[in-house]
Amino acid sequence: MMRISLSSIFLLFFLVIAPIHAQAEPYVLTVQQLKASMDKAGQPSQKGFVLIDVRSPEEHLGGFIPGTDFNIDFRQIKNRHQEVGAELDSHIVVYCQSGHRSNSAAETLMSLGYKNVYNVAGSMNAWEEARYPIEHTR
Repeated sequence: MMRISLSSIFLLFFLVIAPIHAQAEPYVLTVQQLKASMDKAGQPSQKGFVLIDVRSPEEHLGGFIPGTDFNIDFRQIKNRHQEVGAELDSHIVVYCQSGHRSNSAAETLMSLGYKNVYNVAGSMNAWEEARYPIEHTR
């Protein structure tokens, strides 16, 4: 008669079952892909996704990607995500200064059940390096 130890069951769970239920990673979007999508839409309201700057309000005031819909600090995204008004299957694109905070925000959004979350690689640094236009609050 074969005996299965408790440790064998845990090992089986972590090697076989846990990866099936693991949360997927956010999609990665380059600034070139983001710009092309926005250019293709013609009007910001027709772009087909929600664009969120997850930097601080002070950083946002210094300039942001044209077409940005919201500025929600990445530390507040869990408590303020409903302000966006997005459905769980909506496409949401997040960016920060370098991509690290936006990756954290994207992972938070995914943990809340959003399925189509994109992190902009390099974020504002890459946007500025590509010499794309920057908008300022009027």
